[in-house]
Amino acid sequence: WACLGCVNFGGPAGQIAMMHRDLVVERKWIDEPRYLHALNFCSLLPGPEAQQLATYIGWTLHGLRGGLAAGILFVLPSIGVLLGLSWIYAAHGAVPAVAAVLAGVKAAVVAIILDAVLRIGKRALRTPLAAAIAIAAFAAVAGCIAFPWIVLGAGLIGAIGASGAIGGAGAFGAGGSVEASLPGEQEASSKGVVDGSSVPAGGAGGWRVARILASALLLWLAPLLLVLSLLGRENLAARLYLFFTQAAFVTFGGAYAVLAYVNQAAVTQFGWINAAQAVDGLGLAESTPGPLIMVLQFVGFMAGWQAPPAGFSPAASAILCAFLTSWATFLPSLTFVLLGAPYIDRLRHVRALSGALAAILAAVTGVILHLGLTFGRNVLFPNGFSQAPELLLTAVALAALLVLRATKISPALLVLGGALIGLVLTGWSQ
Repeated sequence: WACLGCVNFGGPAGQIAMMHRDLVVERKWIDEPRYLHALNFCSLLPGPEAQQLATYIGWTLHGLRGGLAAGILFVLPSIGVLLGLSWIYAAHGAVPAVAAVLAGVKAAVVAIILDAVLRIGKRALRTPLAAAIAIAAFAAVAGCIAFPWIVLGAGLIGAIGASGAIGGAGAFGAGGSVEASLPGEQEASSKGVVDGSSVPAGGAGGWRVARILASALLLWLAPLLLVLSLLGRENLAARLYLFFTQAAFVTFGGAYAVLAYVNQAAVTQFGWINAAQAVDGLGLAESTPGPLIMVLQFVGFMAGWQAPPAGFSPAASAILCAFLTSWATFLPSLTFVLLGAPYIDRLRHVRALSGALAAILAAVTGVILHLGLTFGRNVLFPNGFSQAPELLLTAVALAALLVLRATKISPALLVLGGALIGLVLTGWSQ
């Protein structure tokens, strides 16, 4: 899992396909049906789907210790890599060479988000009702309605629809994971793989649930109490910790959806970062291994860097806030999987959950479209729509979008290409 944590580029689709090839086809640690069932289970949960899938497979093989080892090691390398990149950005982002690189990265990121809208929309917007939910979600986020309320409203509509009250689950098209397909992967042999009979015994008792919840609560409270004791009640680190804990419970639809929520709050409401920094953070997260939701760590880092408390250097404050953000993001994710793993077969047959997820994915499409347009405006029209766009960056963004639609290039490679093009076009000596 530590090795996979160092090489899991490519976003959810690439990570899920990579784990399938390594764990199902080559190592035969888990069989094909159980892998796909696990993938569908993880798609019902808020949080990074690939990391949750790793956690579930680790739990299947070795119980609680296996789940923790897989879930933690799958993201630990990316935490360190992004921490280093965030420091370079904060300390040297104004250097002409770095600014030129970031200009190309931003253009590539706009293309990546728009491509995500097209991919998710193709899966989620299969009916008029699903399209109507996406349009309503777009209007809601444009009207500054908080993302959690959008998720809640869409989920309720989906659950009601699944009961048949407004057309049944089919009214929303197919539910399930956006990235549930495994293109190009051969079917694994079932010889020597884990099946349902090998799930750790005693996994579904009430005592087990209570132990996991109590442990998670203690692990969540410890950093908060430490920060409050050191910095007082009204401090940025504690506010970040509480906000990103809240975000961890509504991160349905992947990192692009939660980034729309974070952009709405961190940029507009709290002023922790600006819109340009949000785009830069997504570009850095795309270029590192690990779940794309690592972009939240960058937001926490920059918030801490720009408003250090008394007695803290910008770097010390940023590192503290970055670690708190990652802890608040991944601790609930691990807890959800370890709590629900024994119930996976039952959860797969709950129609209300499938209907709710399908409607949420439809809403997420509209939310991500709003994010893409917001980022596109900031990157390509920095002086407003009344002025001419940045022609070079617009050309880079359009070319990147065409490449994404025509090939299966990794987003990390596309970001690297955008960086090189930005360096060439802008001129690092300027």
